[in-house]
Amino acid sequence: MAKLYFRYGAMNCGKTTALIQVDYNYRERGMNTVIIKPDTDTKGSDRVVSRLDIERGVDIVAGETDDLYVMIEDRQKEKGAVHCVLIDEAQFLKHAQVDQLFKVAVILEVPVICYGLRTDFRLNGFEGSERLLLLAHSIEELKTICKCGQKAVANGRKIGNRFVFEGEQVAIEGKDSVKYESLCAKCYFKYKNEDDKRRRTALK
Repeated sequence: MAKLYFRYGAMNCGKTTALIQVDYNYRERGMNTVIIKPDTDTKGSDRVVSRLDIERGVDIVAGETDDLYVMIEDRQKEKGAVHCVLIDEAQFLKHAQVDQLFKVAVILEVPVICYGLRTDFRLNGFEGSERLLLLAHSIEELKTICKCGQKAVANGRKIGNRFVFEGEQVAIEGKDSVKYESLCAKCYFKYKNEDDKRRRTALK
């Protein structure tokens, strides 16, 4: 039976690079893939873009109400067999869309590999990631390191050169001076404490 995979990790762990490599491996063997990304991710427009400056066009930019099961089923009818579905920025999927991908793996017997973040810059879960953690047949962490050398587990958001811990859950890197940096838990709380002190001082 095909499986639903969730491969997660902090920023800069190589999720998109891994997706592009898997896509290449399938296509090199004459097999058909479908690459999907949620339209919440406006970076790269209709392309997935790796931090290593490699990119690949996507087949579907999915809106929040799009039924991914129907889309994959229709694609099979129109263009023939789909051998693998690859999802970038899977944390932005809706609950129902993860259920649809689960059905793609089970009913259509097409493996689905989702790449994304587990938590946001406040250590809260994303809707898509939370559902994937419940449904995925296989869950794998892609590892990277903090600048202190320890394993990174958190995603620090920076506005300019300062870490921030308040704001909307979604802010795309490269817009409005937003940057992200992968952090170990110790460094995350160090920067959070500094930000808390700064905000308390500003209120006095």
